[in-house]
Amino acid sequence: MKKELVLDNKKLIQNIEALIIKAKVNTVTAVNTVMVYTYYAIGKMIIEHEQQGKNRAGYGEATIKKLSHYLTKKFGKGWTVENLTLMRKFFKSYSQSLLNKNIKNSNSVNTVYPIEYHNKNNNLKFVNTVYEFKNIPKFTLSWSHYLILMRIDNEQERNFYEIESSKQNWSVRQLSRQVNSSLYERLALSRNKKKILELANKGQTIEKPADIIKNPLTLEFLGLKSDSSYTETKLEQAIINKLQDFLLELGKGFLFEARQKRFSFGEQNFYVDLVFYNRLLQCYVLIDLKIDKLTHQDLGQMQMYVNYYDRNVITENEKPTIGILLCKEKNDALIKLTLPKNSNIYAQEYALYLPDKKLLQKKLKEWIKDFKENEQ
Repeated sequence: MKKELVLDNKKLIQNIEALIIKAKVNTVTAVNTVMVYTYYAIGKMIIEHEQQGKNRAGYGEATIKKLSHYLTKKFGKGWTVENLTLMRKFFKSYSQSLLNKNIKNSNSVNTVYPIEYHNKNNNLKFVNTVYEFKNIPKFTLSWSHYLILMRIDNEQERNFYEIESSKQNWSVRQLSRQVNSSLYERLALSRNKKKILELANKGQTIEKPADIIKNPLTLEFLGLKSDSSYTETKLEQAIINKLQDFLLELGKGFLFEARQKRFSFGEQNFYVDLVFYNRLLQCYVLIDLKIDKLTHQDLGQMQMYVNYYDRNVITENEKPTIGILLCKEKNDALIKLTLPKNSNIYAQEYALYLPDKKLLQKKLKEWIKDFKENEQ
């Protein structure tokens, strides 16, 4: 009886501890969300005030300077001219986005933000109604996330990163890295042109093996220099050392299983460099690393690996295995000639540096333009 009581107490303590931790996380999230809506409301108020004096040169700048001086004196740090200007930009960007979508958010009517600041610690306190307006976007990220998103002029690109940040729970650092690595452009250029708009509306969808491919795969976080010699073993070890970053770059649904996974056929042993599982596609993903020029022998070897997994490893409920040859440079003609159709094997280039974002943006614009012209 005493033993059961101890066990019950332990379970009670664990449950209460978990509840408190969850409550703290939710409180931080709630405060961050309130701050975002507050800044949006402040941006709206500033613009509405400016519009009353729009015929007077420099009226807006003077208003923000005066407002910054007053708020800083009353509430302390955080109310600089730069920050207030960003709030104004925040409202302009996302209110315009609502107009472009021509929709009203389900939470956007008669929304009230009962917020008050305490001067001493700059803390939030919930009080009675202080401001009310309609047609407000639904914000799910922190203000730090939106500071990054506001730098993106292309609305479709911005929508994509916002959706992915929310769905994948990206940190600010992860979002910044994905934007700097041109994830949107790399995914768009790896897809059927008809699917590009889906990135802006739905984010990255994983429905078939080709959906996990992006060219190039950007591995700048490994710290390897492209102009220096390194071995496939060093490349593999660098990936293992930065596995979390590598999983982020691979994309949605990837789980790591093993490195140098051995299987035997006859009297020979074979080793797959990296073995992953994608829970969205419900299949194994085998990755072989190649730092030299891709050959037909490399493709044939990966075909054997994939065949072995399909015939000896996967269960009847799992989908066919995917093979990826991660290489510096691929030869599409060689791949097409060597592999049978629907082989489920892909050659994917990698880069050890961040791609030229402007160059990719230009290429994507040209690609979309050509597609639209051909459709007419």
